[in-house]
Amino acid sequence: MRTSTIDQAVCALKRGEAVIFPTETVYGLGVSVEAAAGPDVLCDLKERDRGKPISWLVGDADDLDRYGARVPELARRLAGAYWPGPLTLVVRAADEVPEAFRSNAGTIGLRMPDNATALALVRAAGCPLATTSANLSGRAAAGALDALDPKLAARVGTIVPDGADDDKSGVASTVLDCTQDPPAIVREGAVTLADIRALA
Repeated sequence: MRTSTIDQAVCALKRGEAVIFPTETVYGLGVSVEAAAGPDVLCDLKERDRGKPISWLVGDADDLDRYGARVPELARRLAGAYWPGPLTLVVRAADEVPEAFRSNAGTIGLRMPDNATALALVRAAGCPLATTSANLSGRAAAGALDALDPKLAARVGTIVPDGADDDKSGVASTVLDCTQDPPAIVREGAVTLADIRALA
């Protein structure tokens, strides 16, 4: 499997192409939210239902308020405690979020990854990356470079290996819907309900 440098991946992202790269949980498949017209390219590559929302990876905790509107205080506390880390916060999308990337309910999921390679890509791209796990729909997510599906890898072409230990946790990020009161867990992952309640 041929791999690419961060600089090569950034060039691909700025052309609107998808790239595969590591996070602290699993390998991700992402596009630049400024260069890509929308998340459909990711859905097509994964053979995934286009109706499912795709979250963004951001490069700074302040991005929660930049891309989120009417962000509740609990979401800020959780970001302060678990960002960078495996917690995706679903908030109402700010005007800066293009319509194509919003869910049908007008929300966006945001996460700051705890992985140096992922953060370097986001920051070098100059904007968030719309990201989903790098696997075909219905298949297991890849926790290591050699676990990537060859079919998906061949479709994407630009693959960035991790600069550190390649083994990921394999546990997906927790997804918390902060547009509800109280917030509701959409998917429980590395951050548990008990962790969240401790800050509520």
